[in-house]
Amino acid sequence: MASSMSGMFPGQQPPAPHPVGGPGGPGQPGFAGTAGRAQGNTTLVDELEASFEACFASLVSQDYVNGTDQEEIRTGVDQCVQKFLDVARQTECFFLQKRLLLSMQKPEQVVKEDVSELRNELQRKELLVQKHLAKLHHWQQVLEDVSLQQRKPSDLPPPGPLAFLEQASASLPPAPLKPN
Repeated sequence: MASSMSGMFPGQQPPAPHPVGGPGGPGQPGFAGTAGRAQGNTTLVDELEASFEACFASLVSQDYVNGTDQEEIRTGVDQCVQKFLDVARQTECFFLQKRLLLSMQKPEQVVKEDVSELRNELQRKELLVQKHLAKLHHWQQVLEDVSLQQRKPSDLPPPGPLAFLEQASASLPPAPLKPN
């Protein structure tokens, strides 16, 4: 597997040459750690790190803070961000190629990973369902309590002069029906 990881680790050639160092534009300072790297020993990880540092440097550079030409500043930042995105795409492509090689050489490993991911997703969803069920039971209990509280006042006799008679007549058995 280590032989197929060319371009990712020191001492191996990257898939596409990219200059490493400062952010790339005039008046854009780089970090001290990026300028000292030898161009022949760069990897995609080094390039990604350098391009990120260049983006960051371009955003905090005193040249940009004190600069008056907004278009020049915008162009420099856009170039740094575009380089970072390009190197990020190359890095993603590298890992996708390695994933493809792995799937062709060891398809059972890919199936195992898929099964593991599906199990993890199922567990996560089961926990989510349990959480929602707990909330549902809580709100059902709240609704039940509210409906009981609303029924209690109606059990009391209505206020007024006939309240006693209404309550007394409610406790009497129904009158027998006359046969026709």
